[in-house]
Amino acid sequence: MTLLIDPPNSPGHGRLWSHLASDESFEELHRFAASLGIPQRGFDRDHYDIPAERYAMVVAAGATPVSSRELIRRLLGAGLRRRKAEALRPRRAGQSLVRARRLSPGDTVAVVAPAGPVPADRLDAGLAVLRSWGLEVRELPGTRGRYEPLDYLAADDASRAADLMAAWCDPDVAAVFCARGGYGVQRMVDLLDWDALAAAGPKVLIGFSDVTALHQAFGARLGASTIHGPVVTSLGSGDDESRAHLRAMLFDPGQAMTLTPEPVEVLLPGRAEGVLVGGNVALLSADVGTRTSVPAEGAIAVVEDVDEDLYRLDRMLTHLLRAGWFDGVRGIAVGQLTGCGTPESLRGLVRDRLVPLGVPTLFGVPTGHADRNLAFPTGVPAVLDADRGMLALREPALL
Repeated sequence: MTLLIDPPNSPGHGRLWSHLASDESFEELHRFAASLGIPQRGFDRDHYDIPAERYAMVVAAGATPVSSRELIRRLLGAGLRRRKAEALRPRRAGQSLVRARRLSPGDTVAVVAPAGPVPADRLDAGLAVLRSWGLEVRELPGTRGRYEPLDYLAADDASRAADLMAAWCDPDVAAVFCARGGYGVQRMVDLLDWDALAAAGPKVLIGFSDVTALHQAFGARLGASTIHGPVVTSLGSGDDESRAHLRAMLFDPGQAMTLTPEPVEVLLPGRAEGVLVGGNVALLSADVGTRTSVPAEGAIAVVEDVDEDLYRLDRMLTHLLRAGWFDGVRGIAVGQLTGCGTPESLRGLVRDRLVPLGVPTLFGVPTGHADRNLAFPTGVPAVLDADRGMLALREPALL
């Protein structure tokens, strides 16, 4: 490990500041800073801001003095330089979010259960798929648990949050897969340490259904793009196209740009561009009014749901409309509304509630609670061409 510090020559808040960095890893940098009592909030993208009066103390503890130019050169050479646009921080609605790097065979991925208990047989089948992709898989401690006082949860809220934190903040982990959905994410999301998550840098997060609450939270609090796609328990039983699409999005994202392999039904023609936002309607509705809600302003909204009576789906869409979640939306892609009504009744509801917004609208996009569940990235620019019944990404989901 080489810890670097430049001279205190950067003015700010009436003081001069140095920059403390590492040309080895952020994990080593965070450990060194913590050993000196330097708070996590002092971390900015790829370095810690150090006031001039603490410069000598940091050098005495082992940091090597270098020029500012040399510090930047060493960070660039190590691939650890993060420009402002790449830093994890909140962003305005409709802006592009920070994407993680694509996966490669041999990468380590973590599996967590942030919501309900996980059926062992379906979990094992999904883990086998991940391993067949050449990934090293780590299960977090609560992945196979069940919280007896509330047996619809995999573990107590603090333990589920701790597992997610441990997975995301592990420098060896390139992606975090959610084992399943089911209720529970909203209970633990406010227990996450957003400063620590931001410091750990962008990574891949995959899941859908109740995981919508995490997609919303990571977008709102970190400005991080995530992937709304099959959970681990879906991988062993879903259709081949869904698996192939997710694998391509993770390993070769340029080959996973189309989100509608076949044209889908058009409810309102036109063309719209914007970043993708959305997920499960029930979770989007329940998130309104919280600090982790990402509205559809300036974006293309993708919505799906499962096993809701038609009037309940109506109520949730109406709540989103009344709360202003759809204000400024540029286009709407209605995914699978599985078990929520007949196709005719669902078309009628969407025409009544969403078509009056006057933006291009598709119906039947293959994402959601169905055998075909094609993954899509949040916060990535896309084009909705309702004249052709198509939805496609303008940029790859991962770098």
